[in-house]
Amino acid sequence: KVDRSAAYMTRYIAKNIVAAGLATRCEVQLAYAIGVSEPVSVFVETFGTGVVDEEQLANAVRKVFDLRPAGIIKTLELRKPQYRKLAAYGHMGREDLMPAWERTDRADELKAALGK
Repeated sequence: KVDRSAAYMTRYIAKNIVAAGLATRCEVQLAYAIGVSEPVSVFVETFGTGVVDEEQLANAVRKVFDLRPAGIIKTLELRKPQYRKLAAYGHMGREDLMPAWERTDRADELKAALGK
């Protein structure tokens, strides 16, 4: 499902933005249309904590992350058997199980995309 996959991806992106020191708070919104593989909208909200313009952040997100459904599946290893363990206590914030969407391995790429 694109909605669940996109929720994981937005968490992954937001965590990487914060890990990169580009904001201390971050919310990412992706909007998709039926039949269109790329999101029709990428919105980043830093609640006034960002060190660069939010539109610049959104553009960097588009450059660094593959936001197509196939790209999300690959990036976040969504075909990997992991959901049984995630069924209890939620899917987000599970650093004990360390699913791919909890990693902060793209922070340097985000900074580079912004010239930081």
